[in-house]
Amino acid sequence: MAYQTEKGFKRILNACSFSAAGFKAVWTHEEAFRQEVLIFLVTTPLAIWLGQTPIEKLLLIGSVVLVLLVELLNSAIEATVDRVGLERHELSGRAKDIGSAAVMLSLVWAAITWTYILIGVKS
Repeated sequence: MAYQTEKGFKRILNACSFSAAGFKAVWTHEEAFRQEVLIFLVTTPLAIWLGQTPIEKLLLIGSVVLVLLVELLNSAIEATVDRVGLERHELSGRAKDIGSAAVMLSLVWAAITWTYILIGVKS
């Protein structure tokens, strides 16, 4: 925050509160995030069961966490663009499209990670 006056532990508590508000907002307003959380809840136990090493398990879970992270950033971009104005503007559309492309790329990366680890060539 531009006018953050709190220091130390109080600042950490405030940051946690702001983060919780962010999770609540994205859960309330973003269908895609809710769907991706469902994917996370299904794939995490699968990753623990199917991953043969701790690194494989972390990569499988981490690839889905990456999708959630990118979706959070994309939702923030969309909310900011909508706050500026709801009229159609080339730059607004471009910002939203780029955010969407980032989400798609993270989904593709997760699919590649899962495919390579579970079906890929074993040395």
